Amino acid sequence: MKQGRFFSLSLLIFSVLLVWDGWARAVTLEQLVEGAKKEGKLEFYAPAQLTPPGGRALADAFNKAYGLNINVNYSPSGNMARDVGKTVGAAATGVPPEWDVMVVTDAHHATFALRKLHETFDYRSLGIDAKLIHYGNGSVSVANQFALPAYNQKVLPAKDVPKSWEDLLDPKWKGGKLGMSTATHDLARLAAGPWGEEKTTRYVKALAQQGLSLGTFGELISRLQLGEILVAVAMVDGFIHRAKLAGSPIVHAEGVEPVIARAQQSGVLKGARHPNAGHLMTIFLTSPRAQEIWEKHGGESSAFIRGTRAHAFVQGKQVIYMSEKDAGMVDKLARDYARILGFTN
Repeated sequence: MKQGRFFSLSLLIFSVLLVWDGWARAVTLEQLVEGAKKEGKLEFYAPAQLTPPGGRALADAFNKAYGLNINVNYSPSGNMARDVGKTVGAAATGVPPEWDVMVVTDAHHATFALRKLHETFDYRSLGIDAKLIHYGNGSVSVANQFALPAYNQKVLPAKDVPKSWEDLLDPKWKGGKLGMSTATHDLARLAAGPWGEEKTTRYVKALAQQGLSLGTFGELISRLQLGEILVAVAMVDGFIHRAKLAGSPIVHAEGVEPVIARAQQSGVLKGARHPNAGHLMTIFLTSPRAQEIWEKHGGESSAFIRGTRAHAFVQGKQVIYMSEKDAGMVDKLARDYARILGFTN
């Protein structure tokens, strides 16, 4: 019965997205630039890993690329789930969004898509690769985050480094030696790959029996540094990049597969005050210059854009990318796994 409901939901989402495709706004690049010039401003929400210097570099490069002098106000993410929820709540009361464009995960953009809160645009007509475009022209994938087990090279002996996800079920890790983040959707994404829902759920239930140390990514990085935990079950590379810049020896167990790949997507919100600048920034984020800046400051880039570190990383690896049809299942499993792992009652 539950599987039937999920199938119906997926079919509904797919049908809606097909309709939205026809509504996508299409203009020339020149018209978009002229519109952005008249708006003169952009409220830009993006991951905190980009950092203020990265935000300034991105704004300068954006203006230079299109001959603009737009005031790009970069708002670093504090809590994406909270901020997306706030945006959805505001839209329900008719309040315009605080940000014109938001760069958040594919799972968060699914939340916007299901509520028709994207300002759709025909990105493909302006040269954006179709495989980067999602949710009926509502968002564009601009970077990928890779989630794998992580450890402290100065604490964990090489012989104990996990070589598979299943290695984390070894009894030697019991008693708080493993850390698990609040981002339970990362484990839920395993169900979208070759494991499927049944195997993934069995795995999560077994993992819960290990006596996990629970926390946010930031908290787990600190515990790894102090040796309070030995392995973080699924740590995203952006946090490892920040730790590396601070001189920390935290690394991924890179032999583990499949690799979980989140997508950071950019999308303009319905009711945005500066939509032209928002669409133009979304397009710019796929350019080589923007990818270079994002990679330098945030440690992330797109696995689908040649020449990036992410593209090189995924070659020859089994990687799980969440598709739109998986969004409902992943959302449901993320909530189930949060309960199983002890984050909620």
